[in-house]
Amino acid sequence: MIPIYLFYAVLLTSSGVPVAIAASQRSIFLLAGQSNMSGRGGVVNGTWDNYIPPESSPNLAILRLSADLNWQLATEPLHRDIDTTKACGIGPGMVFASSLLRKDSSIGVVGLVPCAVGGTNISEWAPGGELYKGLIRRAEAALEGGGKIRGLLWYQGESDTVSREDAESYKNRVQNFFLRVRADLLLPVLPIIQVALASGEGEYVEMVREAQLGMDLVNLRTVDAKGLSLESDGLHLTTPSQVSLGRMLADTFLQGQPSSITSNASRTHPRSVTNLLDSFLRCVKKPLEPFFDDQPSSPPHVLKNRD
Repeated sequence: MIPIYLFYAVLLTSSGVPVAIAASQRSIFLLAGQSNMSGRGGVVNGTWDNYIPPESSPNLAILRLSADLNWQLATEPLHRDIDTTKACGIGPGMVFASSLLRKDSSIGVVGLVPCAVGGTNISEWAPGGELYKGLIRRAEAALEGGGKIRGLLWYQGESDTVSREDAESYKNRVQNFFLRVRADLLLPVLPIIQVALASGEGEYVEMVREAQLGMDLVNLRTVDAKGLSLESDGLHLTTPSQVSLGRMLADTFLQGQPSSITSNASRTHPRSVTNLLDSFLRCVKKPLEPFFDDQPSSPPHVLKNRD
């Protein structure tokens, strides 16, 4: 890991970003979901081919929060010490950050916070669970050195296509997840960009996609990955597809001010600020309420084989 004083010294001389304001200008993005967010681009038969596209090359203005909560120069694979049960490859995160810097110089230093874990069902991201607690813990740690959380990038749902019950419950579960993240981070209008599925593990892909594309939340946009090329396993995006997705995510974020990022449904039927804050306050006042209104008392479904 680059010593922090050396990093900022190099950053000062190479990019002109003053040492004193580098941390305060850090734009932090949370990367969460499952394997297509953590990245399987270039992974074939469990082995990454080590190819790094130019768009994913290291940049002194792109940092990564490691598993031990230290900022370091971001390099691929971003999730190598987070999603550790399978080989990680290229994901959308580095391309997203590079595209932001290329198109908007005011973005400052980009801090990426990898949190995605392959094969995870939305029920495994419920508040109180290890994945959720890890996401919040890492988000809070990312703020300790200064900066601002600018958004959550979310790509998940392939594992929820196996069971009809999971697919039917997906919309309610993921919307509640988004609201709880905002409440626990005290960011009631945190911009969220989710990815609509390009593939799935089961037969209910279209049902989950319909849920993703039909969500009605303030400051939520959905990027559609359908049609992007897949690896030979028919599940994971290829490296070129991850490059395309990273650009799409960056373009979506930059389409306007973060406060104007809404889903298509939200633009048609906007929620009032009063209703939004009311939902936020209800989450804060009742943090121990069951996460899923429709969830039975039995343990959540956990897949044995993570993708």
